[in-house]
Amino acid sequence: MARVIRSSAMALAMGCILLGLLALVLFAAPLWYAWERTIRDGRAEILQADSQRLAEIYRRDGAEGLKSFIDARVRMKIVGERILLLTDASRHPLAGNLPAWPDVPLKPGDYRVPVAIGDHGTGDHGVQMALVHVAQVGSYFLLVGRDNRLFAPLEQRFWYGLAGAVAVLAIAGLMIGLITRRALMSRVDSIRQTISAIIHGDLKHRLPTHLSDDELNTLSLTINGMLDQIELLVHGVRNVSNSIAHDLRTPLAELRARLEALATIRPSSEETFAEIDASVADVDRVIRIFDALLRLAEIDAGLRRSGFVLVDITELAATAVEFYEPAAELMGITLRYESDRPHTVAGDPILLAQALSNLIDNALKYAPARGRIDVRVCGTSDGAVQMSVTDNGPGIRESEKARVVERFYRGDASRGTPGAGLGLSLVQAVAKLHGCSLELINRDPGLCAVITLPAGPPPAESKAPAEEPSAVRGLQPVTALPIQVES
Repeated sequence: MARVIRSSAMALAMGCILLGLLALVLFAAPLWYAWERTIRDGRAEILQADSQRLAEIYRRDGAEGLKSFIDARVRMKIVGERILLLTDASRHPLAGNLPAWPDVPLKPGDYRVPVAIGDHGTGDHGVQMALVHVAQVGSYFLLVGRDNRLFAPLEQRFWYGLAGAVAVLAIAGLMIGLITRRALMSRVDSIRQTISAIIHGDLKHRLPTHLSDDELNTLSLTINGMLDQIELLVHGVRNVSNSIAHDLRTPLAELRARLEALATIRPSSEETFAEIDASVADVDRVIRIFDALLRLAEIDAGLRRSGFVLVDITELAATAVEFYEPAAELMGITLRYESDRPHTVAGDPILLAQALSNLIDNALKYAPARGRIDVRVCGTSDGAVQMSVTDNGPGIRESEKARVVERFYRGDASRGTPGAGLGLSLVQAVAKLHGCSLELINRDPGLCAVITLPAGPPPAESKAPAEEPSAVRGLQPVTALPIQVES
């Protein structure tokens, strides 16, 4: 019972009940006031009219005629007109149905007082609350009154109706609260069971959703989206762990074999130094893998946002192309750069250079002999800046586009090339850090990799100096880890 009372549904129901009661009071209070004023004013007008009529009888027939008229009216026992009294100057009763003058002043006016009604042949007894009107006719005092019992049943029905409305409101509120709590607890129990299954390791469970667009359904959809991301991350961690073990085993095994051969065969000094150099290369390969993973973790955590400045993306891309031109010339590939005008974006210049370098390196690796690579920076209609790298290589199958940005993923065509499958993963992470994504578009033949940096006001940080993009030359990009899946 205590849990039911403390539940949010019951708290909401009690709040609604209190608001309903407040609204009922605000409605009934002025209604009751208007009723009281209307009845009282109406009675006062009736009493004044009766008093004037009796005064007219006094002026026409004298005191004896007025006494006879009052006695006749009392004997008629007219409903609602049961209080009449005529007294002399010393307030001795002369006619009427009151045994004595009540506790009201002799000054003419309307008064609300309890009066004791005697029998005087009427058979009425007791004390009643009455509205009386006092008037002076000649040397006599006239009191005309009507008791309040005439409208007592109507007032009683009003209060009964008000109490009934309060009871109905309270019962309806409690019933609605109980029904709402039961419905909510049904949904909450379903959510709890699903979350319990997820806690025990079954990440495929999702919260139940409905066609209705209520708050719980919106919450379930949001949590399901979060669970999808968590499942993706967990599977990603598992795949990364397996891939790390697989990709590190080869260089470590080669390193062990070389060292074991050196210890067993003991070759000449020249061969020994050659094996040592190869072992150092294997160790460097392992270090580059871990450096790339650390950089990806740093980007995913959003720590590099603090390094955002205004970057001349046009000059940065031109510097990157200039850096790769000698390698492209040696491979017989035409590397071209094009820009419609200078563009400035908010971002991390080193990470943007890293991403562009990886895309150019991938294009060089998979472009055919005498192929062509176009690097382009241009603006869009909404003010964004689009940076693209296009080649005429084999491209990527549609079924693999979603996977090539996964860490350590390598297609069959890239198994024989150097790398660990982290190049496009880093590009995707950099794009996500800058509020966009990496888009891969097949050109038949070829592939176009596009990063659209979002439009918007630049940050308050100062613009990076013009010499900054030259850091590309000293940057060690993850070009040893490029990937592109051949179709």
